[in-house]
Amino acid sequence: MHDYHHGLDQQTRTAIDGPLADLLARAQAMTLDRFGPVVTYSRKIFIPLTKLCRDVCHYCTFASTPAGVGSAYLSRDEVLAIARAGVAAGCREALFTLGDRPEARYSAARAALDAVGHDSTLSYLADMAGAVLSETGLLPHLNPGLMDDADYAALRPVSASMGLMLETVSKRLSEKGGPHYGSPDKWPAKRLAAIEAAGRASVPFTTGLLIGIGETRAERVDALLAIRDLHRRFGHIQEVIIQNFRAKPGTRMVNHPEPSLDEHLWTIATARLILGADMVIQAPPNLHEPHELAALLGAGVNDWGGVSPVTPDHVNPEAPWPHLALLDEATSAAGRVLRERLAVGPAYALNAEKWTDPVVAKTVRRSIDGRGLPVTDGWHAGADAIAPRLAVTGAADGSAQIEEIIAAARVGERLDEQSIVRLFQADGSHLGQLIDAADALRQQVSGDAVTYVVNRNINYTNICLYRCGFCAFSKGSTKAMRGPAYRLDLEEVGRRAAEAWDRGATEVCLQGGIHPEYDGDTYLSVLAAVRAAAPDIHIHAFSPLEVTHGASTLRLPLKDYLIRLRDAGLSTLPGTAAEILHDDIRAIICPDKLDTREWLNVMRTAHGVGLRTTATMMFGHVEGYKHWARHLLHIRDLQVETGGFTEFVPLPFVHMEAPIWRKGQARSGPSFRETMLMYAISRLVLHPIIPNIQASWVKLGATGVAAALRAGVNDLGGTLMDESITRAAGGLNGQLCDPAQMAAYAMEAGRCAVQRTTLYGTVTARELQAAE
Repeated sequence: MHDYHHGLDQQTRTAIDGPLADLLARAQAMTLDRFGPVVTYSRKIFIPLTKLCRDVCHYCTFASTPAGVGSAYLSRDEVLAIARAGVAAGCREALFTLGDRPEARYSAARAALDAVGHDSTLSYLADMAGAVLSETGLLPHLNPGLMDDADYAALRPVSASMGLMLETVSKRLSEKGGPHYGSPDKWPAKRLAAIEAAGRASVPFTTGLLIGIGETRAERVDALLAIRDLHRRFGHIQEVIIQNFRAKPGTRMVNHPEPSLDEHLWTIATARLILGADMVIQAPPNLHEPHELAALLGAGVNDWGGVSPVTPDHVNPEAPWPHLALLDEATSAAGRVLRERLAVGPAYALNAEKWTDPVVAKTVRRSIDGRGLPVTDGWHAGADAIAPRLAVTGAADGSAQIEEIIAAARVGERLDEQSIVRLFQADGSHLGQLIDAADALRQQVSGDAVTYVVNRNINYTNICLYRCGFCAFSKGSTKAMRGPAYRLDLEEVGRRAAEAWDRGATEVCLQGGIHPEYDGDTYLSVLAAVRAAAPDIHIHAFSPLEVTHGASTLRLPLKDYLIRLRDAGLSTLPGTAAEILHDDIRAIICPDKLDTREWLNVMRTAHGVGLRTTATMMFGHVEGYKHWARHLLHIRDLQVETGGFTEFVPLPFVHMEAPIWRKGQARSGPSFRETMLMYAISRLVLHPIIPNIQASWVKLGATGVAAALRAGVNDLGGTLMDESITRAAGGLNGQLCDPAQMAAYAMEAGRCAVQRTTLYGTVTARELQAAE
């Protein structure tokens, strides 16, 4: 038994002193339960700003002397050349590494700084990091050594994250004969103070241990406890590196024994137990043989750190980076899924407004998906782009858990929020599991028909009292590309409805902004105009917001107003204005709109007076997976109560012209993976009570529609004729999808298209002929 720090509970003490196999199994289970099979890495370039350093660590080959370097510092042109090469290679991170305050030791460093107008290395670093950020868009991660509060404040605006290896808390190693002797910046108290200052500055921070340099296991545990305690105070440790010492030629420790693989595994697993399931644990993949990487993952590693396709590892030049394809292969062979991350960790990227400067936060937020990982496939809803191929092959750890959740959904069980969130985290083969399960369930419930309705959109005004952050349709939200403000008169509304009927439409869909002059009678007049012009057409009209507005302006109870609308000719209601049914999110994207309770009440009341409705969700902006889960459960629970929903329509956020995105306050829509997951998971969660899952061809485009039809979707909505809302947001997929195009979409997925009515009935022969 080792004399471990009193900060360990008895269960953890027993585990780390027990058989290694048991310790590793526990650590791996914790890791998989929290992160699933996903293992992250950062695609980076390495910028060695200076190799001069005032310290003399006895194992280091990075630091040099003025005589050993051509220039004391890289020039601005050299820095930017490296950064631009990284951009060309698809990198997202610029890792600045440098010696600690070399101007304190070398006159050559002081002279070089004077020549470029700086009085310190940190000042020059801030200048260069700012140049990289502004001129290339790469996110800087800075490793400049010891810093205080003022230093962090100066560097935070030009960086996404920073780091400092604690290495050890053993003061012995700084004494004469130790590896840190003669290195004033390696004193543990100084390094702990610097890590603490980073916490006060709210800097996402990377730290870690260097094992095998003479420390004991008990000293490693003490170092891990020190990191844990700092993280508990500030929450800023984004990842902990457990790095194994490698003896390097030309150093004083060239003959020092390297730690064994088992020793490294023990330390990784111990770190997982001490730091907890949520901590990202990293081990450098280039410091082990490829066949040993699976063992590192099995010990609790879930991140490989930065890997560069451009620059060498200047700290460990004897150990080249593994080729990314080989790293992917090794990770996959271990039952895991390799995915790219940013310089700022996923949890911190999702809360970028707290953890990064506003300029950095904007870049981060626009880059990520709902997990906080960068979207790398280049696909965006509404853009005219070919849908990417999803990586769904291989066998990933944790498949049994996914299958258990799927099995519950198949028999119609109500899934809990945690299970639904777990499904949204699916990637790799788990993603394939879900898509296949949803497609099989779709075939069982709805058959192979791809249904659609021939309809026309009539948006009677784009003038609106509300200022929803996502809306580029309402006049005044963004720039004038959408054209002038307009308000159709009743005669024009009627004319368009009659024209739609003559062209074979069975439905008109009527919605608009909340015009300041509109009241409840306005909507009744719209119904009268449509009924007079096209008596037999199905009127699918008025968002819950419009219904509420109409009722309140006439001072009528909601039920009474809905009855009046129904009796005036309203057939069904669109379940729009739902956005995300979670008031924390609505407070950000539509603070003056209906809250969750009010939206659900409009739907419940409409169903109660015999008006069927659709249900929608607009996803991929500021919300997270837990919000998606709660939204789906709200829809499911109300459907159990009323049975009034005809279909569920997930609407991926089209970001290009949305005000909230242009201000840098939203993500750039969902990733393609997330979009396909939304269809698949909606099919599973809402089974069997909502049989129809609809995809929007306006949002997805042709290849996206084909993929959605293989992921649980059975309906493509309406032909639309005059779609304008997505187009105003920057969508490029057209305003009309005629029956011939619907048939082509279905054929691409190996299915047949079938025209339907709004309520999923069979259309008449006249309607079929008119639509052709």
